[in-house]
Amino acid sequence: MQPDSATPRLVGDTPKGGSILGFYMPKGAPRPPRIDHALGIYLYDEFGNRYLDATSGSMVSNLGHSNPRVLKAMAAQAAKVTFAYPRFFESPHTVQLADKVCALAGEGFDRAFFVSGGSEANEAAMKLARQYAVVTGQGSRWKVLSLDPSYHGATLGTVAITGDDFTHSIYEPMLTKMPKVPAPLTYRLPAGVDAETYALQCAQALEQTILDEGPESVLAFILEPIGGLASGAIVAPYSYHRAVRDICTRHGVLLIHDEILSGGRTGHFLASQRFPDVRPDLVTLAKGLAAGYTPFGALLAPDHIVDAVASSGGFVHGHTYFSNPLSCAIAEAVLDEIIERELLHKSVSLGDHLRTRLLEVQQRSRLVGDVRGTGLLMAIELVADKASKRQLPVELNAPARLTEHALKYGIALYNRRANRGAYGDIQMITPPLIINHAQIDELCEGLGKALLDLEQEMIKRGLLGD
Repeated sequence: MQPDSATPRLVGDTPKGGSILGFYMPKGAPRPPRIDHALGIYLYDEFGNRYLDATSGSMVSNLGHSNPRVLKAMAAQAAKVTFAYPRFFESPHTVQLADKVCALAGEGFDRAFFVSGGSEANEAAMKLARQYAVVTGQGSRWKVLSLDPSYHGATLGTVAITGDDFTHSIYEPMLTKMPKVPAPLTYRLPAGVDAETYALQCAQALEQTILDEGPESVLAFILEPIGGLASGAIVAPYSYHRAVRDICTRHGVLLIHDEILSGGRTGHFLASQRFPDVRPDLVTLAKGLAAGYTPFGALLAPDHIVDAVASSGGFVHGHTYFSNPLSCAIAEAVLDEIIERELLHKSVSLGDHLRTRLLEVQQRSRLVGDVRGTGLLMAIELVADKASKRQLPVELNAPARLTEHALKYGIALYNRRANRGAYGDIQMITPPLIINHAQIDELCEGLGKALLDLEQEMIKRGLLGD
């Protein structure tokens, strides 16, 4: 059932007391729809209105909702044991999942360290890299370089490597802020250069930063192989990734690929598998790895790094719920379902159809300046003027307004405004891997209507000409 225009979807005052919404909304702000249940790619509110999950929540629900196989595995494991601390007990599902994940990731990824989410995975990667440096006589290495813009998590450690000036303006006194290098953006480029040339300039900037900081002090460089929330699904050319790999190798810098968002969405288990001969030293995963059925993440590492750390007394890091047996059983069921249904492979043809339909939306809309991404990891960028690529007014918060308009047409979008829109207003389009062609058409039809409503709103407010 599609939403009834007479049924309110944003109702009531901001909840009091224990509700998490009170942390995000000012008093008196309208509340979002209250979820009742979800099935497949759809969510249903308490009034029975249906919403297509166009961004898999926050790019998490890759397998959709209420998958019978996963629910069965969840119940079966819960009936056996829900918690056993991994330093004292080994869980069969933890071992099986580690073997499967490492096999899918390919040569050079021999061990898996399971955690409860992406921020924890990136924290673990930095700590493992640092401890490896210490135990191998490279204790001067501690700086972790990253891109500007970028997003790697919400803990203080991951905020330090996130390229977001607004977030840093709040938390900087509490951070050891790490060096940043320019991201290989593809839409707004310096005059006189194309995307390939600019990407190589960004790679050169990485090497220059390593030299300026002192190679002996640089521990690692972390990046998303396909851009995520901060840059909106940018796909840098192979030449960039090849250059980055060579630079890191030349200076003894560990290369970390943050695949928390991109993992499983681009036709491969890892997005980096799209690039021949560009294998990172460490990889982090989360989100789609357990598809929202449990909080989950992973760090993948090679034997030589793990063995060096283990033989020195063990990894000086851990969480209460790392390698939780219930979560590992759930993630294993998710992974088995994705592999057996060939959803990694299908994301390529589905992504081609999604791109085609988004390009049609772009042609009809005054506000869509760019469509980019690969597979089922896509994004559109909203602009005030296509010809000049002029950005929308920052105070408008266009992605949030688009999200509200889309709800009227049964489309659920997720928006997170990195850098408060300094690098553009981006809307990710990342539906579950189980979506079909007809549902992609439904998504894009509703998105087009929402964009038209946003355009009309802007005209009425004097932000666009008639």
